[in-house]
Amino acid sequence: MLIAQITDLHLRPRGKAAYRVSETNMLAERAFAALAALRPAPDVVLITGDLTDCGLPEEYEILRGLVKRLPMPVFAVPGNHDRRDAMHKALPEMAPMHARDEFIQFVVDDFPIRLIGLDTVTPGKSSGALCSRRLRFLEEALASEPQRRTLIFMHHPPFITGVDHMDHIRLLDGADGFSEILARNPQVRLVVCGHVHRKIVTRVGHAICSIAPSVGHQVAFDFLNGAEGGLVFEPPAFDLHWLPDAGELVSHTVYVERYPGPFPFALDPDYPGGH
Repeated sequence: MLIAQITDLHLRPRGKAAYRVSETNMLAERAFAALAALRPAPDVVLITGDLTDCGLPEEYEILRGLVKRLPMPVFAVPGNHDRRDAMHKALPEMAPMHARDEFIQFVVDDFPIRLIGLDTVTPGKSSGALCSRRLRFLEEALASEPQRRTLIFMHHPPFITGVDHMDHIRLLDGADGFSEILARNPQVRLVVCGHVHRKIVTRVGHAICSIAPSVGHQVAFDFLNGAEGGLVFEPPAFDLHWLPDAGELVSHTVYVERYPGPFPFALDPDYPGGH
């Protein structure tokens, strides 16, 4: 099974750039073209939040047009730039709202690995939260299938990254409870997030926890310096999570743009040996 994870599209109304400089619509177009061209094709695409920049209906309509180009199912959870009601209204199939609560969170049981989407958004705040109701949803979902391998996807990372200004707006409320649930549920093999616009990996509970880079702009690398940060135009990328028939998940980062190559490993005849 092959799972594609894209994140932090920050789509804008046509003709407008994000933060006045990032042509996120163009960058998203290129990302979806790269996804559609992948061989083998992913079995499913997960979008881990910040689908739009302002949560406007026009922005979600642009995303609907992009998603229609993909032959595989697509599922999404909201980020802090999204608006829950507008997102669900525009994308009800890929962003279903839980029947008991007002959150966009759900379980997908159609694949060899279970997919659990979590809603970490607190309206009006950049930081994330998992309140008692959302944690209860997760605990009940995991308890219903304790033997099945599971992947959780969410927007806000539940750990400190060292990018100081982003750590102030990570998953703040409920992070400890989330970690405790994972420690009790070793069937969770992988947690994938967005939000930070950089590739970062650690472990939470028994699970690997991975932040994917953005398919648009990235957040400047500023490790432990306490700067206010900013965006940079490092290469846009997405993650592919491969589940072989036997074995554990293997994750790759794939760049959206095409670069020169591949070139053969042709050694200089004077090279003393080896590859």
